[in-house]
Amino acid sequence: MRFEELVAAVADEPVFETGLLLAGPRDADNIRRQLSRWVRGGKVQQMRRGLYALAPPWQRRVPHPFLLANRLAPGSYVSGPAALAFAHAIPEYAPEVTSVTTGRPHIRRLPSSRFSFRHLKADRFFGYRLLDLGADQRAFVATPEKALLDSVYLQPGGDHREFLRELRLDFGALDLDALDRAAARFGAPKTTRAASRIRELAAEAPAYDPL
Repeated sequence: MRFEELVAAVADEPVFETGLLLAGPRDADNIRRQLSRWVRGGKVQQMRRGLYALAPPWQRRVPHPFLLANRLAPGSYVSGPAALAFAHAIPEYAPEVTSVTTGRPHIRRLPSSRFSFRHLKADRFFGYRLLDLGADQRAFVATPEKALLDSVYLQPGGDHREFLRELRLDFGALDLDALDRAAARFGAPKTTRAASRIRELAAEAPAYDPL
């Protein structure tokens, strides 16, 4: 495969997997050698084993960080501060994209961002949906309420009022009834306490209009 053929095949894809290039009568070893050569030459970026993106100027669509997170760990969803900021529930966007997975926890560092993957048991793996990110990209992202509870659960002291205050939550972006339901389903005393304290903080906030 020539590089021009690769560009023609994947230029409209934010990221692509090796399997896409192996359809038909292809020499798999040769394609992998070519990919390694293009990575070394700066024409292709390797995201993880088997996952790549074209480098500028050949890249037509920059992958959204949330799409990248989903593809780096299939079966995960974006949560925590990144999901809260995306929902305008906190004022700051975290430089790290945190995701939740039922698999092993790990961290992946790329030039564009740092991606962390935190473990939750399968019965606590809920409260996410497929969101449109624009530019024909989609990713699984936690609801604001579940993203908040995931942050609370995974952060030492996450149910303390001081931690919850420091988040500077926009309570207008949260459904507190949905938060209570999610906390009950989560089944951890820590998240139940946090949901109660968040409701107290919301009541103290000026001009809070419940959803």
